[in-house]
Amino acid sequence: MTGVKVIKAAIVGGTGYTGVELLRLLAKHPQVEVTVITSRAEAGTKVADIYPSLRGHVDLAFTEPDVAVLGECDVVFFATPHGVAQNMMGALMNTKARIIDLSADFRIRDVPLWEKWYNQTHGAPDLVTQAVYGLPEVNREKIRTAKLVACPGCYPTATQLGYLPLIENNLVDPTRLISNAASGASGAGRQAKIDNLLMEISDSFKAYGVAGHRHLPEIEQGLRDVQPAGVAPVSLTFVPHLLPIIRGIHATLYATALDVNTLPDLQKLYEQRYANEPFVDVLPAGELPQTRSVKGSNVCRISVVRPQQRDTIVVLSVIDNLTKGASGQAIQNMNIMFGFDEKAGLDVVALLP
Repeated sequence: MTGVKVIKAAIVGGTGYTGVELLRLLAKHPQVEVTVITSRAEAGTKVADIYPSLRGHVDLAFTEPDVAVLGECDVVFFATPHGVAQNMMGALMNTKARIIDLSADFRIRDVPLWEKWYNQTHGAPDLVTQAVYGLPEVNREKIRTAKLVACPGCYPTATQLGYLPLIENNLVDPTRLISNAASGASGAGRQAKIDNLLMEISDSFKAYGVAGHRHLPEIEQGLRDVQPAGVAPVSLTFVPHLLPIIRGIHATLYATALDVNTLPDLQKLYEQRYANEPFVDVLPAGELPQTRSVKGSNVCRISVVRPQQRDTIVVLSVIDNLTKGASGQAIQNMNIMFGFDEKAGLDVVALLP
């Protein structure tokens, strides 16, 4: 298209679910051409041979990652497990490319804390402070000029968006927050594990990581960042669960009001907070969100309730873990970084049924 800015994009780690979700969405983005997609294990294999859904849309073969080649692109997405991006980041930061990392490598600013939760030494601790946390609903202005964006995790996205209005306005006890969240099996990635087999997860529902999950410090950091000065820091009890579905997250969030007599109208509070957010939908009072209402879309749907008008506030937040919880949010960040329409490539209707 004449006069339309088109950028070149690379995807590192394109064989996993977040990689193919990036390809699905970018294939129809009017201002992006994916020119490089890497996989050491599948180098030389055509993308469509692994993901037939992309036949006729993506005519690329996987290649070995090469910093020199990646650095010639305008944007590089890392759709890799934690520990991979940090080892290439030093060299890439010296190229013209801007980087969006979907892994956890640069989300947590406290490097020793990251090393504790991820059980490894960080490979690029000096670069952590240069990363912008890519939750657009909080950091949109910082994202615009960022060289490196750390794309939030799936549970952290659903949980933070659900809690933000309450925490920003200091309406609830920050030390008594509970996130009871459940994710589809794709959240575990594309890997051969017994726990992920159809026969293991079908007709079942279970908690995991109850004693501690890696997303906890990320959520607490994000919520503490928006707290007013002088209040007790956020302390969250986070219990993730595995749903017998492929994609989707449903987070049920609990908070205790500091003073029920001074609480504003919570429905209006949420509607006003997210009125100008293209990918947050606050449902009308009395309606509750479902995971199937966001499947394949970049939307977070939220409901807020105060049962029996007591001091407990319940927020329900749903996202697609692969879209708003990963690849869609990464593209939303890219759109902001390059001055595109924020909804470009993402203005899709959820798949129902």
